[in-house]
Amino acid sequence: MNGETDKKTVYSEEYNLKDHDEQTKKMAENIVRLEEENQLIQGTIARLQEEGAMLRELFDKASNELNNLKKPALLVSEVCNVMGKNAIIKLPNGNKFYCNISHDVKGLKSGDSVLVEQKSLNVVEKINLTQNFDVEKFVIIDKPHENWKDIGGLKDEMREIREVIELPLKKPQLFKKIGIQPPKGVLLFGPPGTGKTLLAKAVANSTKAMFIEVVGSELVQKFIGEGAKLVKDIFDYARKNAPAIVFIDEIDALAAMRMETGTSGEREVNRTFMQLLAELDGFDSLGDVKVVAATNRLDILDQAIIRPGRLDRLIEVNLQNEDGRLEILKVHTKGMSLKNIKLNELVLEMENFSGAEIKAVCTEAGYFAIRNNREYVTQEDFLAAIEKVRIEEEEDESMILG
Repeated sequence: MNGETDKKTVYSEEYNLKDHDEQTKKMAENIVRLEEENQLIQGTIARLQEEGAMLRELFDKASNELNNLKKPALLVSEVCNVMGKNAIIKLPNGNKFYCNISHDVKGLKSGDSVLVEQKSLNVVEKINLTQNFDVEKFVIIDKPHENWKDIGGLKDEMREIREVIELPLKKPQLFKKIGIQPPKGVLLFGPPGTGKTLLAKAVANSTKAMFIEVVGSELVQKFIGEGAKLVKDIFDYARKNAPAIVFIDEIDALAAMRMETGTSGEREVNRTFMQLLAELDGFDSLGDVKVVAATNRLDILDQAIIRPGRLDRLIEVNLQNEDGRLEILKVHTKGMSLKNIKLNELVLEMENFSGAEIKAVCTEAGYFAIRNNREYVTQEDFLAAIEKVRIEEEEDESMILG
């Protein structure tokens, strides 16, 4: 009996050891699984925290944007006069108001652009509109590519504009030594397409000056005082970026003869014109800003703009003679593929053609060659192009005459 009991005890102990090992193994496996789950949970928590931070940032941005959208817009105004902590401002519609200046706004002076509240009209911020509001509406060419070699004929015109614009900018000491003041600007006048704009761009290229091109009609604005301020901003921009050439094309739209009576629009044109005259009178005679204006209608210009001291040098840019037309034709054909071309005969067929029309002839001749599947231009192509340009010009004239 004792032997059997001992065997049972041994078996029982072995079973208990095996059961204990299995339980230990399961516990170890559970611990590993729990550790893995804990790592997953920790990773999930970290990811949720990051996502929560991103959501909070997006919410804050959206909330700030919504608050900004709810804020009333500020008005852009001009300071007329500063009196201590108060100022007289002028709104775009021309109305003037006496208002307070915020303590954060420093160095305010007449002519500055400011932001004001819509209800109280108190000045809350000073802004600069010269570079990003008005001037960039116009064509500004830092370095024009046209040069004197691109101009055919116009030898006398080139000499005059170089004397008036190029020489004072390149060698101002010459005028100081002699004791004279160079003209402040020139007026180019003549028929359309004769090269007035090309002359202005070429002189800007030769002087390495900034070229600011403005169309006269664009200077006339809708609201009272805007056109005058626009002129002031353009010339301020030119002074800050000197040497600069301000080219005013179609100046007759702005500087036509003034009349005693007229509409409110005509009075606004006169205000803008007066500001232009004031800018011309205020120029330093040896400054690095010059004015070049162009027009097809010299007969309707106000004498105030062309009197001595303003645009006192008048340069007529007229249609070219046979030699001039030949030079223009050589300029426009130097890059073309030609065959059996007699330029001397072609210029005889282009009597009274402007430089723009001669360029159009070269373009049309190239199209005739393309239509005939040729890679070169012949004399017949040019003759056909001359006839086409002449017919189009006659049709345009007949439409204008009615």
